[in-house]
Amino acid sequence: MRRKKRFDDVVLRHVVNLWSLVGHPSRRREWSLKRKLRAVQEAGFDGFSERLTPDHARLGDQLGLLRVGYFASGDAAEFPRLLRAQKEGGAYHINVQLADHDTPTAAALSLALRLMDLGEKIGVQPSIEVHRDTCTETPEKTFALADAFQRQTGALLPLTWDHSHFAVVKHLAPPYWERLGIRFDLLQCAHLFHFRPFNGHHCQVPVTDGRGRVTPEFRDYTPFMQKVMETWLKTAAPGRELFAVPEMGPWGSGYNLSGFPDSWEQAKILRVKIDECWKRATRA
Repeated sequence: MRRKKRFDDVVLRHVVNLWSLVGHPSRRREWSLKRKLRAVQEAGFDGFSERLTPDHARLGDQLGLLRVGYFASGDAAEFPRLLRAQKEGGAYHINVQLADHDTPTAAALSLALRLMDLGEKIGVQPSIEVHRDTCTETPEKTFALADAFQRQTGALLPLTWDHSHFAVVKHLAPPYWERLGIRFDLLQCAHLFHFRPFNGHHCQVPVTDGRGRVTPEFRDYTPFMQKVMETWLKTAAPGRELFAVPEMGPWGSGYNLSGFPDSWEQAKILRVKIDECWKRATRA
């Protein structure tokens, strides 16, 4: 009988953000939602992330694609409607960009408590994204909120990790793990990870040069991505799922500059690189 490996029961889910397909293949000839989702399925993704609508639910069900929801809000009165809409779209996990850059920690805590309480009642799991121009735009603000949440509830705050924002805020040079490999407790309890390659000046750098060659910037980023996975795996119990999003913003978003390769093509390549990194992490 084959001996069971340590991580046989831990699952990596590849989930693309449909944001990467905005304006693809061009603004004048942008694909329909149905064609986009067929392309997502054909590229080997398990599902997609988006602010979900009934159309996403219907087509996602037809194609057998899982969904991760999304919304951005700092208005607690909106939370019930927004959470229910994402649940109706087929999501259990919901990525939330919470409030604004100038939201005080006390106000952010009140919003986070309300969000998580409603999520439990409605039957979904919100995760607050680490993101600029929100209440988590810096490590200090994020961890102040998380610590206040833990003092109040005794629980760890569910986060969506996107380290690119912290890297830019802190103006980092590689290697990145020494500065960004912190708060293992919050990292290990998370489910949602946006693996967008970055450096200390750009929150998005290309994976390849558009001609198949991996960029030096992506080579600098790869060891960090593997360390994130290795750290998460250290406490991952059987049945845990890590939802990996190859978060590549499109042209016109400010993330993908005019000289960069196409975001959808880069997201597909990044999915493969994430999978390779995961396999190395499980062997480490």
